[in-house]
Amino acid sequence: MLCAVPPGTADEVCLKRRARRAAVAMLALLYGSAALTGAIGIAADAHGAVSVTDDTGRSISLAHAPQRIASLAPGATEMLFAAGAGDRVIATVEYSNDPPQARLVPRIGDAAAIDIERLVALHADIVVVWPEGGNPAQIAAVERVGLPVYREHVDAFSEFPAALRRLGALAGTDAAADQAARALEAQLAALTQRYAHAAPVTVLLQIWDRPVYTVGGMHLISDSLRLCGARNVFGDLQEAAPVVDVEAVIARNPDMIIAAAPPGAAAAWLAQWKPFVTLKAVRAGRLIPFEDQRLTGLGPSALTATAALCQLIEARRAAP
Repeated sequence: MLCAVPPGTADEVCLKRRARRAAVAMLALLYGSAALTGAIGIAADAHGAVSVTDDTGRSISLAHAPQRIASLAPGATEMLFAAGAGDRVIATVEYSNDPPQARLVPRIGDAAAIDIERLVALHADIVVVWPEGGNPAQIAAVERVGLPVYREHVDAFSEFPAALRRLGALAGTDAAADQAARALEAQLAALTQRYAHAAPVTVLLQIWDRPVYTVGGMHLISDSLRLCGARNVFGDLQEAAPVVDVEAVIARNPDMIIAAAPPGAAAAWLAQWKPFVTLKAVRAGRLIPFEDQRLTGLGPSALTATAALCQLIEARRAAP
């Protein structure tokens, strides 16, 4: 059978605390920046006021480009740094480790809960959140205290460049954001071309072990698999991070099982599958550890991690 944690439970705050902290948020076009300012929903008046449409289509108006930004998701933090606004980030949450400079930013909580009083005391001009990876109650609390909220969200790597440019236009760092966006576009094009004709394989990508959590078809990691020429064996599920039982995995019988685990945990996760010898992945020895945490960080470096994942899949694709 298939199971999915109901909305409003720990699944929406990255499941268990351990899973949330290990994977975070578990579960990451070619216009000049000046032309794009209007195209992506950013406007500025003669007095410096800005109006912005965020990644979810919500409109936000500010008296000036934000100089003090709080980020409540690791991926959002990385996006802000990539967009050239890293020096504006005054607070973030646990596991905001990319790029390395982000590790110096004060933490005010994690994906489950933040210190609202500290956030208010910091006088942030705007708070950037990842709506599906954080705690909806916390986001609502931020809005109740009167702080503007910008929802940063992408479902596919093709959406990253425009999202970067929106953040750059918001912060007034258009040139840096456009440069980062162009680099991502080139990286994505190269990866797409490289595996466009790869022999198809089905994959169970495991993001936690007890119970077994995977990713649904709308999760960014499912897009990672697609770029690698692989198919998420649970890609038909709409939940971002569904829990599945062994019987469901056996029924779908993936060609490969990839453990996207915290450092040092992948071998133990994969060992739990070895008794199930009816699985093609077990019989063929396609049990693959992958402990690059950037894959689950939901920032631009997830594409770099995806390239490494593709290399592993390609190396095992032809295994007997």
